[in-house]
Amino acid sequence: MGELGPFLVPISLFVSLAAVAIFRGPLGKALGERISGRQLEADSSVETEALHADMDELRFRLSEVEERLDFTERLLTRQAGQGTMPTEHR
Repeated sequence: MGELGPFLVPISLFVSLAAVAIFRGPLGKALGERISGRQLEADSSVETEALHADMDELRFRLSEVEERLDFTERLLTRQAGQGTMPTEHR
């Protein structure tokens, strides 16, 4: 085995324990549910409701931003038509 011989057993033990710890946690649970095709209905409905609420809030905020943009465009167009845009003085 050469130089890795004495370290091979501890390294493989560490990797095995790390894999067990990872797959017994939330990641393993999610992976198992994904493989089996099951989903938790309560969690998905709560998440769906939260996502809908977030989307409604984002739509509202986007409409406010669009209104402000329209107002700014009208204001700048009016000022450009009147020739009141600031100019450089030398």
